[in-house]
Amino acid sequence: MYQPKENQFISDSDIPWEDLGGGLKRKIMAYDNNMMMVKVAFEKGGVGSLHSHFHTQMSYVESGAFEITIGDKKQTLIQGDAYYIPPDVVHGALCLEPGILVDVFTPMREDFVK
Repeated sequence: MYQPKENQFISDSDIPWEDLGGGLKRKIMAYDNNMMMVKVAFEKGGVGSLHSHFHTQMSYVESGAFEITIGDKKQTLIQGDAYYIPPDVVHGALCLEPGILVDVFTPMREDFVK
């Protein structure tokens, strides 16, 4: 089984997708106690429900198009764009075109590995 914790070289093909339901799946790419990188694949219409957490988050749009909500602001982002979410700010995503978001969290998301 793939162990993402603190690997220095990460091969995407070694990491299985975890089906989250609702047209979403994710791969935990790598993490240590301070940081985590996660890929999330969305089908068109997939929703990352509004939520908040104490982690700082930055995300990169690897592919596709997404309507991103951060606090009371919404913006459509496409491949190559990125966004920043401060701790405890409500945020979510709606997939407009199938794609992948690459999320980075600090500290790591312990709830993702339990």
